[in-house]
Amino acid sequence: MNFIKKLRPFDYLIILIAVIIAAVGLLTLSGKRETSSKQIEATTNIEIEVCLRGVVTTSNEPIFKKDDETFITIRNVPYTKLKIKDVKFEKRKAILPSINSKKPYIIVDDATAPFQYDYLVTVSDIAKITKEQDAVVGGNKVKIGLPITLEGAKYKLNGVISNITLSPEPSNNAYEDLDKHTKINQDVQ
Repeated sequence: MNFIKKLRPFDYLIILIAVIIAAVGLLTLSGKRETSSKQIEATTNIEIEVCLRGVVTTSNEPIFKKDDETFITIRNVPYTKLKIKDVKFEKRKAILPSINSKKPYIIVDDATAPFQYDYLVTVSDIAKITKEQDAVVGGNKVKIGLPITLEGAKYKLNGVISNITLSPEPSNNAYEDLDKHTKINQDVQ
């Protein structure tokens, strides 16, 4: 009993924290609490399109090349190098009014920004799919509008995810039973 009388309020706080940690640990081990690894249902191939607007460059060579690798950073968290699957780019455009009443405007190269380009870069990776059907890449849920940085030996450019394409075929055997059932039904027909 002397031991309890010598405890200070801070000691009670430490004991309370230790009890809470032990309770969370027991709930996790007993399966009552889901960890993030249990929320993953499958892995699949993913293609991420990154839009880079107003990239200023005076080089005659394109910044990105198909089949090269680029290092990506998602939400300011460095991830890894990914393979570039496709690159599209064009000079910055401007809209001008037209005299033609059937076509009230025309789109031309912007003469006020001769060295500005708009890029659309597609990179590929393997994503984890959660129960909510969210794609997780590098520990981050990737969604359209998410800021992303592409970095190489000669560039470091900020862009935005403009499209996400998931492969219809998962890259693991999570749906193996479904595939077997589909094949059996096709054989019967």
